[in-house]
Amino acid sequence: MRILGIDPGLNTTGYGVVEVRGRQPRLIEAGVVRGKTKGSLAARLQEIHEGVADVIRALAPATMALEKLYSHYDRPTTAILMGHARGVIVLAAVQAGLAVHDYAATQVKKTLTGSGRAPKTQMQDAIRRELRLAKTPEPPDVADALAIALCHAWSASGQLSAISGQPEP
Repeated sequence: MRILGIDPGLNTTGYGVVEVRGRQPRLIEAGVVRGKTKGSLAARLQEIHEGVADVIRALAPATMALEKLYSHYDRPTTAILMGHARGVIVLAAVQAGLAVHDYAATQVKKTLTGSGRAPKTQMQDAIRRELRLAKTPEPPDVADALAIALCHAWSASGQLSAISGQPEP
């Protein structure tokens, strides 16, 4: 199964495609889609949509997993803007016929590290180890996208969490 993981963002959207055969995931490709246009929300959203659609066409994933929207009551505008980014990302998936699966950041962290409050560095190390990479994925958006893809792989297949040894919920 080939899974596209997405860490949505207006300026930097991380993506990672992993393929799972048996119990060992394999990295296919990872990178970022950038909203380059300054000032114009509509233009940035179009760039994100087109970039994600290009990734889908080029890498042919079977499904997409992305981070659920988290909103802090002190920053409602940020949540609304992120909702726009998630919307065009989901649109690209649906237009390509992909199913979309959402995961809370805490669920992704717990699946990969055993702790729902793991720091970015611990997540990056977990990704490096699980995918047997020579170095830590950069920027952190890429590691987050790969983590989301792995979380879906383990949840969908009923495989055990890498750290806890327990079946995922």
